[in-house]
Amino acid sequence: MTGWFELNKSSDGQYRFLLKADGGETLLTSELYRAKDSAEGGFASVRTNGAMDARFEKKVASNGQAFFNLQAANHQVIGTSPMYASEQARDAAIASVKACAASATVKDNT
Repeated sequence: MTGWFELNKSSDGQYRFLLKADGGETLLTSELYRAKDSAEGGFASVRTNGAMDARFEKKVASNGQAFFNLQAANHQVIGTSPMYASEQARDAAIASVKACAASATVKDNT
């Protein structure tokens, strides 16, 4: 599976990246970063931590929808998934992150 990081700049000048699957589905959304190089460092963190099962925190929202956070070794959240209708769909998205994060290309929309 292939995928890409999509780097975007918000109206207030901050940066955020998305990890997208080869079909265009958003798998992960980062926090906002003040500096572009910090957001780019986030790519490296996803590439490293996205291969490790222990870095995925599986959660279920109060409305019953499943999602996950990808965490760094220090437990800081690198990115959060969209909401999924089932735990199985969430787990499939985690598998997609693991499959594409290491080789994902970058699309810079800034």
